Amino acid sequence: MLSELRPAIVATLFFTLLLGVGYPLLVTGVAKVAFPAQAEGSLIRKDGKVVGSALIAQNFTKPEYLHPRPSAAGSNGYDPTSSSGTNLGPTNPALIKQVKTAADGVRGDAPGVAIPPDAVTSSASGLDPDVSPANAARQAARIAAARGVASGEVQKILDAHTQAPWLGVFGQPRVNVLQTNLALDAALPRAQAKGP
Repeated sequence: MLSELRPAIVATLFFTLLLGVGYPLLVTGVAKVAFPAQAEGSLIRKDGKVVGSALIAQNFTKPEYLHPRPSAAGSNGYDPTSSSGTNLGPTNPALIKQVKTAADGVRGDAPGVAIPPDAVTSSASGLDPDVSPANAARQAARIAAARGVASGEVQKILDAHTQAPWLGVFGQPRVNVLQTNLALDAALPRAQAKGP
């Protein structure tokens, strides 16, 4: 019986070592050489200290910063350990109430200007690090007023941080919130503003 089990045990051990240890180590090694920043989590540093990731949203609420999409991740939102959307359907009264509340909160940024959907709805993960260029542009006047500069100066930074769709066709134009806020602090510092 042992002679019949031996090939199965050897094959199991061999494939466990090959596919469970060897292959992941190889892929990780190639990723660290070919894509070092992405392999480390696309971490963003300021003054040598990690302040976040380009892939995970953070909650910015101060008026001098670009605000992210609303988040349903975790009980207070923006919890990377509880990534999720609301899972509420378009006719659900709770979702309608959330959207109305969010719209009331952003309406003052640019009265009379249409509110983009991503300003009042959360993403499927609740941790989308980007906003649409329209959402970012709606916030330019508020950011400029809080920093004591002209809206055009803020818009230049927003435009400089607008990323095109990948290969020109995949995805939508987007503005990374954390990277843009760091650029705003660097280009248009405000004495009272604390970093993100």
